[in-house]
This record gives sequence, C-alpha cells and structure tokens, in this order.
Amino acid sequence: MQIFDLATADLEFVAEVEARSHQKIRTCYQCGNCTAGCPYTFAYDYSVSQIMRLIQTGQKEAVLKSRSLWLCGSCQSCTTRCPNKIDVALVMDVCRHMAREAGYATERSVKIFADSFLASVERHGRAYELGLMAAYMTRSGRVFTDVDLAPQALMRGKLPFKPHQIQGREQVARIFERFRKGGDNV
Repeated sequence: MQIFDLATADLEFVAEVEARSHQKIRTCYQCGNCTAGCPYTFAYDYSVSQIMRLIQTGQKEAVLKSRSLWLCGSCQSCTTRCPNKIDVALVMDVCRHMAREAGYATERSVKIFADSFLASVERHGRAYELGLMAAYMTRSGRVFTDVDLAPQALMRGKLPFKPHQIQGREQVARIFERFRKGGDNV
C-alpha cells in the first residue's frame, strides 16, 4: 500500500477537477458502490473509490499517473450507483484528459487506439474499421494482434474495404476543428 503525504495536497487540482467536471467531488463519502459495480476493478492500480479519494486529497500525480484512468471503459456503472449523484465516469474522463494534457499516458496502447479511433472519425465521419485497425497496428507495432479473427470478420462484412459514406461528414470535421480551437459553444 502506497502512503500519500496529505501535507502535499494540491488543492488547485481538486478545484480544477471539480470545475471541469461540474461535480462536487467533496461530497463523496467513500461508500464504495462505484468500485463494487466497476467491471474493470480487477485490472486497476487504484479502484474508482480510491481515485475519488486521491482527488479529494489533492494527489494530482498519483491520479494522473494512474493506469486506472486509461482502463476505465466509461460504462457509467459507477455513475448509476453513486448515492450522491456524482457523475464518477465523467470525473474519470476529465482526469484522463488532464493526464493526456500533462503528458501522462500510462497505457500506451489505449492512447494509441483512442487517437486512431478519433482520427478515423474525423477523416470519415465515423469509424472506418479496416483503416482504424491498420492505423492501430502500425502505430502500436502489434501487427499480428487478433489477425486470426480477420477472415471471419471479412466474411461477415465487418471489415469493409472502403469507408462508409455518411451524411454530415463535414459537420463532424467541423466539430474536431472547433475542439482544436478550444471553443465549446462556437
């Protein structure tokens, strides 16, 4: 068990997480319902309730360097179980963004997949599965990962050779452009 020095609490971190998530994290009383319902707890370095406590105590480095942030599937189980109506999944998402901004990506393959997915959506208006798979394999170096599943997926039409044509592709590209400019209500 790691020991944290509460004297080194970063209170600005607590305020920033609350401001960005619009959640009152201080109201969490560590009931553990979020952790009890989380399907990924077995893989986390810190459980969801521990992450919430680390945020409350201003342990910025521990939170942002946590692999739990990157393994969170955003399934909302924690949020639906919270008796204080804290959107815990949103808090995890905000912390993941903050970790990305700070240059922490403890789970490289998850970050590569997320980046590849977003690039595919930006380019095609939705995920282009074959292109996404190729981009992920190229960037991650995991060339033969799940390659045994490719014949079945191809036969079932799950990996089309061309991206789907969708309406509103330009609007999706503008969302990404607006995000890069930093505006959320432009």
